[in-house]
Amino acid sequence: MARIAAIEPVSGISIAIPLALLAALSVAVAVQSGLLVTAGPDGAVAAPQTVVIAPHGFAYRDATEYFRNGLAVDAPKLDREVTTALEIMKYQTTLGDYNRCVADARCEPAEQRYDTPSQGEIPATGVSYDDAVRYAAWLSERTGAEWRLPTDFELAYAAADRFPDDALGIDPNDKNPANRWLADYEREARRAAAIDPRPQPQGSFGISQTGLVDFAGNVWEWTSTCNKRVDLDRNDPAAEPDPRNCGILIAAGKHRAPMSSFVRNPKGGGCSVGSPPDNLGFRLIRRPGFLESVKDFAQRAMAEMFGPATNAQGRAG
Repeated sequence: MARIAAIEPVSGISIAIPLALLAALSVAVAVQSGLLVTAGPDGAVAAPQTVVIAPHGFAYRDATEYFRNGLAVDAPKLDREVTTALEIMKYQTTLGDYNRCVADARCEPAEQRYDTPSQGEIPATGVSYDDAVRYAAWLSERTGAEWRLPTDFELAYAAADRFPDDALGIDPNDKNPANRWLADYEREARRAAAIDPRPQPQGSFGISQTGLVDFAGNVWEWTSTCNKRVDLDRNDPAAEPDPRNCGILIAAGKHRAPMSSFVRNPKGGGCSVGSPPDNLGFRLIRRPGFLESVKDFAQRAMAEMFGPATNAQGRAG
């Protein structure tokens, strides 16, 4: 009697992977041939210039405020290893770009305190955290990519050598109030307001080792990191708050400044302690949209299958 060969069950994963690859390749071919357009919706705007921060390790001091015995102590500074690239706006959002969102009735006009004749190259200031979130949503719709505010950690990673270290630099066990007062006085003296607080054209405040322009000039940048306090005596750290409802966010520049999310003029209040920022602005992080991600995946897959010199039709050249 003939033997009947056993038929192995087909794994769903073994089918899904080729199908997913086939779909990605189809999208890439359609994009290359012009059958599929990856541009944003009607009224699309040009995406801001960005820099890509390559993965690397760096030392990061937590933005959280730590207390022991009722006294502020320096947050820990830890070595962190970042394994994925970060794409972030090279410059702060300009007033000209922000006003396009205003003209589209999606953003509120910035609260300008100074005459800024060259709007296109002047950073948008007089904007709150809420304003920045609305602009990010508008820009995402107009470009087809995802734009959002960076966290404090991400901004520190991107700004590299330009990011401030707010440590007092004293022994946490030192209970002498005079030493603490002197250290705090010296820190606040370093945070003195700029001689000219008016927003300046792009490139006025230098560039970081990573290519970020104008960070730590006279414009502080909103982050999506909530202001957080930890009492080390309780040994009960609070849960990470949600930036959508925490109310107080970190703005980073020459120093970190906790600010109420609705504040636009930092001189008018909202800073919980210390010298207020000269101005409040922002820059955004970019993540590719769906079609862009699929296209990139397809191109990388084809490069692995056929070599880096292969085009979307699978032919060399």
